[in-house]
Amino acid sequence: MADDMETSFQAAIDAGKINGAVICATDAEGHFVYDKAFGERTLLSGEKLPQQLDDVLFLASATKLLTTVAALQCVEDGLLTLTGNLSSIAPELAAKQVITGFSDDGETPLLEPPRGAITLEMLLTHSSGLVYHFLNPHVMKWNDKFAPLQDGERRPVEKAFGFPLAFHPGESWMYGPSLDWAGRIVERVTGRTLGEHMQLRIFDPLGINSAQFNPVTREDLRARLVDLNPDDPEALGRIVLGGDGEPNKRSQGDFGGHGLFMAGEDYVKILRSLLANDGKVLKPATVDDMFEHHLSPEATAGHKAMLASPMGVFFGVGTDPERKAGHGLGGLLTLEDADGWYGERTLSWGGGMTLTWFIDRKNGLCGVGAVQAAQPFDGDVAAELKQTFRHDIYRKHAAWKLQQQT
Repeated sequence: MADDMETSFQAAIDAGKINGAVICATDAEGHFVYDKAFGERTLLSGEKLPQQLDDVLFLASATKLLTTVAALQCVEDGLLTLTGNLSSIAPELAAKQVITGFSDDGETPLLEPPRGAITLEMLLTHSSGLVYHFLNPHVMKWNDKFAPLQDGERRPVEKAFGFPLAFHPGESWMYGPSLDWAGRIVERVTGRTLGEHMQLRIFDPLGINSAQFNPVTREDLRARLVDLNPDDPEALGRIVLGGDGEPNKRSQGDFGGHGLFMAGEDYVKILRSLLANDGKVLKPATVDDMFEHHLSPEATAGHKAMLASPMGVFFGVGTDPERKAGHGLGGLLTLEDADGWYGERTLSWGGGMTLTWFIDRKNGLCGVGAVQAAQPFDGDVAAELKQTFRHDIYRKHAAWKLQQQT
């Protein structure tokens, strides 16, 4: 595919590989703005409409950044600390043991007490020991054996992620449901649902009214909901997850790791607020801390090993595996410059297989790119288009800056 977004995305649309896309990027001052919707979306009736910037998207794991902000607001409010013991707030976490395998007959899990306590900082950096069951064979076996999901069953965070830890807290790194637990902790200390807290403390200050956790029930949002279509009549966000909508189908309550829907043009408002460090959702010092490396030496080693592994392509979110990277509060953190691209301490992550976002404070740029994939899902095309967005937006920004100088 070509290097520029317009050509690449249109070619993928013409080939039937994707239905469309929503791209929103800006600098801190709002002087450089690139907002574009490509292609069409299909309504539940089968009618097609042009893709719009205010169409409501399934954020999937891009929800995690907003849960991070919500948790850090609780730290600012004195309700939580980054490194304190959470046992009084989340005794279920304190009771978790570390699974190391199973007995020779395969029936009895081998468990040992954790060497330390899980902290909020560990939850926000995926170094808590909580991992998605499908990423660890011991946890998967435990889940299948002791907590099988029944047909039609919906589970709150505590039951959905009730399995043991895959490693001792703070001693390695693996992607998992830590942000779902962080969201529940926010709910417990604030007395509000996560959605209510985000609306009050993140969305209202930024003029955002397009967000709702699964299930989306607001009729004004359902009318703009990309994932309410003949391929996804329950609006579970199936295609964002590569054709599988199970997380939303099985969840009960607000899941801070994956459950939010909102417009791309609104999501970029949050990115820009953090980029500009305007104090609207977090204090400047808190935002500065988000862009620091927050893993322990042991967790850093685990993170580095994971980025170098075959799964590293998913956790590197488009960065070169040879390039130095760590983990900030909210996403992957680059630790060196990439020529003509991400500056040192760029924070980035994604959502499912189709969405990606970044905040580059050094170069003064942020953006979100959401590919609206088609069935059958082509993961290679989606990955290539996300990478085209990540790089071409920098070329467009550089060309704009050059034009300002002439």
